[in-house]
Amino acid sequence: MLNNLIDFYLKSHPVTLGVLFFLALYFIAINWVFFYRYFTIKNWYAAEKESLEALLLGAQSVSKNSYLNYFIKSENSLNKDLFSLALLSATKEATKGMTFLSIVASTAPFIGLFGTVVSILDTFAHIGTTTGGMSIIANGVADALIATAAGIFVAVFAYTYHQILKRKSYETINLIQMQSESLLAQHVS
Repeated sequence: MLNNLIDFYLKSHPVTLGVLFFLALYFIAINWVFFYRYFTIKNWYAAEKESLEALLLGAQSVSKNSYLNYFIKSENSLNKDLFSLALLSATKEATKGMTFLSIVASTAPFIGLFGTVVSILDTFAHIGTTTGGMSIIANGVADALIATAAGIFVAVFAYTYHQILKRKSYETINLIQMQSESLLAQHVS
């Protein structure tokens, strides 16, 4: 296995190795963004759920841990505009990092493909200087496709992480909206 990696390293074009390095950095970054944001939103969701349950059981205001609490204590009267502003702010906060995941999901396959194209061009350039015919081409193309595979691998994770965070953010924002509507209903009555 180690010999195969060393052989791949020695045969690969520097651009392909750079692409693989860049995709490795992408992969580390998307995992960091995902796990950081996932646990942040998960805790936030739990706080909002607890606050909504308290409101539904008769509490007169949201809990101290609710996102709405920051907006409510800064205003003397509750109104629809205040809660709309709170929802916009919460949506912005909940969707942090998702743009990066989306960019990685859409660009990683193309970056991998770029590495593959450069490797294939390098393989074709060496055909005229060596003997062996199809075996040289087959090995070169097989090694070149590793960059495309790496790009697709990173993109699949980035897209999956994006969808998971999108759903968690949506659920959290819905809890905040339900609390807003509950408070408005209490305030009107």
